[in-house]
Amino acid sequence: MDGNGRWAKSRGMPRTAGHRAGVEALRKTVRAVGELGIGWLTVYAFSSENWSRPASEVSDLMGLLKLFIRRDLAELHQNGVKVRIIGDRRNLTGDIRALLEEAEALTVDNTAMNLVIAFNYGARDEIARAAAKIARLAAAREMSPDQITEETFAAFTDTAGIPDPDLIIRTGGDQRLSNFLLWQAAYAELVFLPCYWPDFGRDDLLGAIETFSGRDRRFGGVAAQDVAS
Repeated sequence: MDGNGRWAKSRGMPRTAGHRAGVEALRKTVRAVGELGIGWLTVYAFSSENWSRPASEVSDLMGLLKLFIRRDLAELHQNGVKVRIIGDRRNLTGDIRALLEEAEALTVDNTAMNLVIAFNYGARDEIARAAAKIARLAAAREMSPDQITEETFAAFTDTAGIPDPDLIIRTGGDQRLSNFLLWQAAYAELVFLPCYWPDFGRDDLLGAIETFSGRDRRFGGVAAQDVAS
């Protein structure tokens, strides 16, 4: 969900205004995804690198997270949305960690849709943490190196039990993953949009889905018609 700050700057507004507009775009997108019957939506809300931003901006982002959960959690729960948080929680403040845990606990039994929020998340950090968990088990002789496969490694990542993404959409014009779901995105289709996130709407979502539907997903193999010929 990229481009909040640039959206605000282009309008002569402070970056905080862009982040607030971005939260509204997120609300609309979650509703649209639910209406379209899509089972999983993962949003990159706050990266582990975002702590390097000015303290005032980080503080505003934390405030928006609190506002989103307090204002929207009841509606998400009412609509059957299950919330899951991925990312490193170890160094988060107690109030933020409690909010994240509350969102997960309240919605744990919901089945209509899954909303995964990547918060204090970085894909390289996730992979390193997963490797460290496996290393500790190996050192304690509770796991043999021969047991480490793609499947067993995935079970130690933040997204254990979550299907790999089929489609990754990035707004803002940049064409890179920026440390997002590097392990899981091996065969994801990527769609890069020039619009800033606050301008992202249902039509943009439908356009990205249409683009995805036209892709030939071979997963390292060959297309069926090529096999036949």
